Amino acid sequence: MSLKSLTVLAGILSVSAGSFLQSDEYQVPLISGSSRRPNIVFILTDDQDLHMNSLDYVPFIKKHLIDQGTLYKRHFWKAAHNTNVTDIFPPYGGYPKFVAEGHNENYLPKLLQDVGYDTYYTGKLFNAHTVDNYHSPHAAGWTGSDFLLDPFTYSYLNATFQRNQDPPVSHEGEYSTDVLACKALDFLDDAVAASKPFFLGIAPVAPHSNVQSNVISNGSVHDPHGIVFPPRGTPIFSPMPLSRERTTSIPRRLRALQAVDELVDSVVSRLEEYGILEETYIFYTTDNGYHIGHHRLQPGKECGYEEDINIPLIIRGPQVPEGKVAEIVTTHQDLVPTIMSLAQAPLRADFDGLAIPLTEEDFGDAAKTRHEHVTVEYWGFAASEGPWGYFGRNESFVFNNTYKALRVVSKEYNLYYSVWCNNEHELYDLNTDPGQLNNLLHEESQSISLLGLPIEKIVSRLDSLLHAMWTLCAAHFHRDSTVSISNNKFELNTRVARWVIL
Repeated sequence: MSLKSLTVLAGILSVSAGSFLQSDEYQVPLISGSSRRPNIVFILTDDQDLHMNSLDYVPFIKKHLIDQGTLYKRHFWKAAHNTNVTDIFPPYGGYPKFVAEGHNENYLPKLLQDVGYDTYYTGKLFNAHTVDNYHSPHAAGWTGSDFLLDPFTYSYLNATFQRNQDPPVSHEGEYSTDVLACKALDFLDDAVAASKPFFLGIAPVAPHSNVQSNVISNGSVHDPHGIVFPPRGTPIFSPMPLSRERTTSIPRRLRALQAVDELVDSVVSRLEEYGILEETYIFYTTDNGYHIGHHRLQPGKECGYEEDINIPLIIRGPQVPEGKVAEIVTTHQDLVPTIMSLAQAPLRADFDGLAIPLTEEDFGDAAKTRHEHVTVEYWGFAASEGPWGYFGRNESFVFNNTYKALRVVSKEYNLYYSVWCNNEHELYDLNTDPGQLNNLLHEESQSISLLGLPIEKIVSRLDSLLHAMWTLCAAHFHRDSTVSISNNKFELNTRVARWVIL
């Protein structure tokens, strides 16, 4: 997870800014007719891809969640370890910034406790949540907590956890995800014993790359292939043989997910033992995706391409269709409104997102009214991973990786548009170019038309939408906006404004 990812969880976990709802326009709860509010288990992995088919290698997740719930194939991150817990765009700056902005008293666990939920959490909560500042102040709102702390968060065999108000404890020599699984099951036992509806957040770091080396050897043995042979690859976008790095990185990522798969099985089994599985919603997602060699890039997750931003979201629970693959557009900003709606609490006027459709009836309504666009942004430096990344031989990173982007998806069009800090622009039509290989704004593509319009007209309209989205976000007016692109006009509609650009 990068600096931006302080944002999914805190995102799921904080609240503020964004979409506009009048005080008398709160959404009704998603699921009605039940006097008992459901339990909620939220599992957040770290850097799990969708487009390299990681979900094909997790049989328990398939058995318990995909086959028994709904997979949202068009789910996008907007910066994770903040957005998930706050429902707002990232404050940028990790846990200290989160506290300084006042969110520690106004985010998901506090809101859930206000409506009668017990709240538990184990794993990574924020970036820059460290062994030095974990108590300055303690993260508020948790009935029980056991957080992973920097600088040991991504050390799989030397993790440090900090429980409730206790001092940090090192788990050197123990595998981080297995330790986390035990803590999650302990909290599940506590939650059931309390006989109250509960929220349980579980955030393993897998399959994030290991940041602090855990080599169990004297370090004197070198990889002979790494010395004799240079990295193999090709500097073009065309199909290419796997490099040595990819053939080792991909299996390691999948092995890291094996422990997460077993964690999911143990949690589902424990819920079943207690007889509460069918009254519990289970969310499974990740903070951002991942690329390995795509677009001629070193391994990483900090670009706006589909491999990085389109990520898994699976939801299982009462009335959620089994084995369904949903086509609607959803984002991390939608997670807090969804959870609060399940808790039968009114949705606040300052939520950025919309509750995610969960039932067949919801899906029918969403097909007529739900937004078809999502904004994506990144601020500041970015570091690639792998042997030639920031922690590898080159110690290289991009000083300014700032961009803003739009994904616009409908039955008629499927576009990605981005503007970089150096004024470079990219536009891809994913219906005809799913690999995002042909930038329609390249000088050789300027004569191409798109959607029956010259490229420059499409770009001017996307620029208008991108500007309007971010401007309206600051004014708390953007959530209900819709975009329509046709042969003769582009429309942006919100509850408070309407533009038609001919």
